[in-house]
Amino acid sequence: MRIFIASDHAGFELKKKIISFVSSLGHEAVDSGPFEFNEKDDYPDFMAPVALNVASGEGIGIIMGGSGQGEAMVANRRRGARAAVYYGGTPDIVRVAREHNDANVLSIGARFVKEEEAMEAVKTFLETSFSGDERHVRRIAKIDS
Repeated sequence: MRIFIASDHAGFELKKKIISFVSSLGHEAVDSGPFEFNEKDDYPDFMAPVALNVASGEGIGIIMGGSGQGEAMVANRRRGARAAVYYGGTPDIVRVAREHNDANVLSIGARFVKEEEAMEAVKTFLETSFSGDERHVRRIAKIDS
C-alpha cells in the first residue's frame, strides 16, 4: 500500500520513525515533508498535498503535528479525504474510524502520544479495512456531497 506521510516541526522526529515502521511492514512510505526541521514551518504546507494525493486515490495518509487537530482540519477540507485524529490511549478509535467512516488519513497528535502508542495506532490503521456496510456507505456519500 502507498502511504503519504507528513508532519510539521512538532511531529518531525515521530514522522521519521513512522516512515521506517511503515516501510518495515512492507508498505511504500512516501515522505511528503518537511525534509528538514524548521520550528517555524506551517503545517498546511505539508498536510494539503497529502490530502490531495489521498483524495485522488493515490494512497492513504498519515499526518502529524502537535495536536493532530489542525492537521486533520487541513486534510478534511479536501473532498474525498477523511482524517481521523488520534492523540493517545486505545487505538480502538482508529479501528472504528476505518471500519465505519472509511478514514483514509490518520492524524496523530505528536505531543500527546508515546512512540509505542503511535506505532500501534499506525498498525491498526493499516490493518483495518472499511466495513462497506450500507449505512456507512450512505453516510460517507452524504459527507462528500
